[in-house]
Amino acid sequence: MKRFFLLLGILSISNIMGQHINFEKTTSFFPGVEVLEQDNIDWGYLNVPENWESSDTISKTKTIKIAVAVVKNLSNKKNADAVVFVQGGPGAGSIQNIGPWRDHPLRNQNDIILVDMRGTGFSSPRLCPDLGQKFLQILAKNQPEETDEKQKVASVLECQQDLLEKGIDIESYHSLFMAKDLNALKTQLGYSKWHIYGASYGTYIAQVYANEYVDDIKTLILDSSIDDMTTYYTQNTSNYMSSLKKVFELCKNDKECNKNYPDLEQVYYKNILNLKSKPIKVSVDSEIINSSSFTYNEEDYKIALQQALYHKELIEIIPLLIYQFQDRNVDALGKLVEAFSNLLSMDYGVYYSVSCNEALPINDISEYQKDVSRYKKIQGGVSFYKSDFAVCQQWNLRRSDSLMVNASSNLDSLEAPVMILSGAYDPITPVSNGKALAKRFKNAYAITIPNYGHVPSFTATGREMLKTFVENPHKRLEKQEFSNVKKINFAKNIVMNSGISKVGESLKGPDPIFIVPLGIALGIMIIAIFNRLIKMIRRKYTSSSDIFINIFVIATSFVGVLSLLSIVLALTQVASQNSYILAFGLPDSFNYIFTLLLVFVVLLAITLLFFLFRMKKIHNRSVVFSVVFSNVLVLTYFFYWGILL
Repeated sequence: MKRFFLLLGILSISNIMGQHINFEKTTSFFPGVEVLEQDNIDWGYLNVPENWESSDTISKTKTIKIAVAVVKNLSNKKNADAVVFVQGGPGAGSIQNIGPWRDHPLRNQNDIILVDMRGTGFSSPRLCPDLGQKFLQILAKNQPEETDEKQKVASVLECQQDLLEKGIDIESYHSLFMAKDLNALKTQLGYSKWHIYGASYGTYIAQVYANEYVDDIKTLILDSSIDDMTTYYTQNTSNYMSSLKKVFELCKNDKECNKNYPDLEQVYYKNILNLKSKPIKVSVDSEIINSSSFTYNEEDYKIALQQALYHKELIEIIPLLIYQFQDRNVDALGKLVEAFSNLLSMDYGVYYSVSCNEALPINDISEYQKDVSRYKKIQGGVSFYKSDFAVCQQWNLRRSDSLMVNASSNLDSLEAPVMILSGAYDPITPVSNGKALAKRFKNAYAITIPNYGHVPSFTATGREMLKTFVENPHKRLEKQEFSNVKKINFAKNIVMNSGISKVGESLKGPDPIFIVPLGIALGIMIIAIFNRLIKMIRRKYTSSSDIFINIFVIATSFVGVLSLLSIVLALTQVASQNSYILAFGLPDSFNYIFTLLLVFVVLLAITLLFFLFRMKKIHNRSVVFSVVFSNVLVLTYFFYWGILL
């Protein structure tokens, strides 16, 4: 009889669970974006239990929604393989960045599954999406590291309390339950097996998944991988400094870079001391920071350089950036704050639920300090990461135990091919991680992609590598497969001009009210050039006043139009190589633009003076005035952007 009731209980629980796991289709998560609505994408929510293992019946029936976008293959295959992308952070969403996936090489033959892991992005509930903005407000102040840490802890605990008051089980947000969500999704979507592609912290979630569901996996791709969770935080300083030293060495061995930025490593350390005693205050948009200002101290400087190592284009401006801190270039450094705000856009409630559940409890603060002590010149580690120890100590006070997920006990039984990618300059998950992790699998190999930082599979080279591997996973990619990776080309010989980036911002997402007057003025100037030039050739002007004013008008309009077109072409050309350079100015190969601008100012001044003094002797004064006024308007835009200051 006892066995009967036990079986009945199990069946009852299974029935309850089954009723609450389903996939419901919905409309696009981006209403009004036609290009996405017309694409072959299935949008939906996976409903799953918040707590997969609760013995409490009420908790078992409580469900959460996992947002999913199934980007269908371009070959119109009905039974195509699927590649599921596991995003990192932890706490970053996948679906918000759906754009690059629409033309991803993997999509040619495979469905691509984008999942906003529980608590993130379009999933519900979201866990403290505004916490990153609070962190930015804290970083913006000029205050000691200890004060930053206290305020950060207070903000996180406020987030935690809010989640608890909403009845959210914060202990149910970790890699094991995320793996269970993915397994349920596979079943609901009808795939028997699929390709798992994890990036950054997503590589750990992918390892947990592979450990729990060995038979689900066709191939496993791990980009910028976590190898040993117990050193994920403790080796943070060494990982950062070893990557930064590679930049110092590369610049030193590059004749042009070394000429532009001599003694780069020493300048880096010197900046830390200078910022400690004399921080740099910069102005920023009030939409980014309420106070409209940000103060860089030595801690902000270190995290800025650490984050720059994530991306190749940012690596290429590191020497320039270090020297801008030395020169205290407030205009250029103000532009950098916007990058800070983008980096802090994760759902940090998930970040701390996961990190405090499974990472920080098994990372020893004394080991972190021991690692930091090896680098005396940087005046301590990167406090933004160090503070997580204090945060999780408070976060976990309510816990009765700590979650220990063994992500590797079954990995050696995985038969599926495994490709592990690492970027040579990665400051958070170094190359050594990938090499060590590869040894845990039967059929794995590690690849180091030169000249890239974190998550190199997001690059054009990386995308093609993924396609090659998924299509033929048993053929190992050799070094020649990515020999076409462009070398790091440091930004050199830059003419500093803060107005250049402002021009780019105006033209990137043009405001009609702002840009239409400029368009009309340019139209009038272009028409005037051709119209008056033809009349000059046909000798329609007889008086000296008319001849001279029209010569001046033609010359001024031509140089004005040429100046603006040259700026636009320069922006386009530089942006195609490295858009971050535009935050500082233009390479000196575009010096002619500033000469053109000077000539334009001089010609316009002459034209204005001549027009004013000879106005009564000039025919069609109103027409001439409209052309001169158009030139003045263009000049006003140049001054507004600041490229003439």
